[in-house]
Amino acid sequence: MSDSSPLPPVRLISEAELARDALSTPLLARAARLARWAGPDTLVDAGGGLVDEQLPAAAELLGLTGDDAAACASEAWRVAVDTGLVEITDEENGAVAPGEELALLTGGSPHEVLAVWLAALETVLADASVPDLDDLIDAMDADGGHVDFSQLDFDPEREAAFLDGVLGNLYLLTVGEDGPGDAAVPLPALAASMIVPGDAAEPSNDMLEQISDAMMRLDDQFRLLEPIGLVSYRPVDEALMRDADESGGTAGAEVSGGAGGSGEGAAASADDTEVARYGMVRLTPLGLYGLRARLLEAGFTAPAVGDLADKGADALLDGSAGYGPQAARAETEHWLARREPVAAARELLAAARGSDAGAPLRRLRCQQALSLVGDQAEPAVREVLDDAELGGLARVWLTELGATDVPPPSEAMIFWLTIDTLAAQLAAEGNSEELQALVEGLAQQHSGFFAAAWRVEHPATADVLEAMGRLHPDKRVAKEARKAAFKARSQQGG
Repeated sequence: MSDSSPLPPVRLISEAELARDALSTPLLARAARLARWAGPDTLVDAGGGLVDEQLPAAAELLGLTGDDAAACASEAWRVAVDTGLVEITDEENGAVAPGEELALLTGGSPHEVLAVWLAALETVLADASVPDLDDLIDAMDADGGHVDFSQLDFDPEREAAFLDGVLGNLYLLTVGEDGPGDAAVPLPALAASMIVPGDAAEPSNDMLEQISDAMMRLDDQFRLLEPIGLVSYRPVDEALMRDADESGGTAGAEVSGGAGGSGEGAAASADDTEVARYGMVRLTPLGLYGLRARLLEAGFTAPAVGDLADKGADALLDGSAGYGPQAARAETEHWLARREPVAAARELLAAARGSDAGAPLRRLRCQQALSLVGDQAEPAVREVLDDAELGGLARVWLTELGATDVPPPSEAMIFWLTIDTLAAQLAAEGNSEELQALVEGLAQQHSGFFAAAWRVEHPATADVLEAMGRLHPDKRVAKEARKAAFKARSQQGG
């Protein structure tokens, strides 16, 4: 995942709703309770953790029972310390008191509450990247008590990078328009997205073993991440793990083969009962917020729907150019909601002008935005009927509106608009099946299309004709398109 390419925009709920979600997460709620409980008699060790003698009382306060009660209480305390909910007042004697950040949970703004939650998330993510404590103990040197990382085959940076990569892929699957969206992703597919190359037809046996190992690690990690509210997780069926241990097999190998390198098809299989036994995970709304915050901190361009609502029409049309149709529509609706219809239409049309490489897609986005404005945009659209760049767009829009007094376009305008539309589709979709069908239809309906098209004075004429040559399945027609593209380039002097 490159930090130079913008990610698909995420749709976030309001900060007020996110803050309420954060306050209700089990781990932050436990940390807050312990912070309010902390006082002069609460003692910590040199690392800031609760001394062993006080863990039973902390677990009882939190209503925790069972074998892992003390560990859960210790984790909650560590979150309280790391987030500033608890302050160590006397390092020498290990005395503590409620910290300044504690007041933010009840009296702070939603943004301040979320800042505390993000700090808690970092603590949990760091813990999730560390192997099981039992494994650490087994790997300790007999003489000095030091951890032998080579025996563990554990690299802290590598483990953190792997988890970050998994969460990044889960984020992409969630925000991408072709992904499962709010549906859960099967754990095998997510593990495979980190191991199987995207161009691999089928994973090898070695890859399947790696996927199985990754699934077991991720199962432990997602169990840790669920209490902080990052994910909603259905763990791997314990029976599958017992069967794998007894047989020496690889849990999850049976369903990993269809996962592919990117998790594609995850949504289609999400309802399959057998696949669900291998673990299902989805990001919560709070998790989307948290991962986006971490991506922004790491230097990625991670937009959110609504980011452009207060900016000009030029920023809207350019900024949403790379969005999928649903995200572009949602962003435009946010933008239009703050503006008077006719003024918005005029601003959009003015921003759609231009001869630069991005102009065709701006005009396509403008036309789509005007359709959301509706008939209230008509006065502004009629004002550009004689405009060389917008006249064709205006005629199409008015005709779709049902207007009957639309002046007919000239042949030159028709060809210019055709080139402009194809250039916009190329920029938006690349060599898609839809564009190929459009190219085939054009060549079939207009036998002399290429003879006239190369003369069109549009900056993208040669590029469009070259694309038509690539996309058309008929070799004769494709050759004709390439010849027209050569003529267009010669005419442009390029």
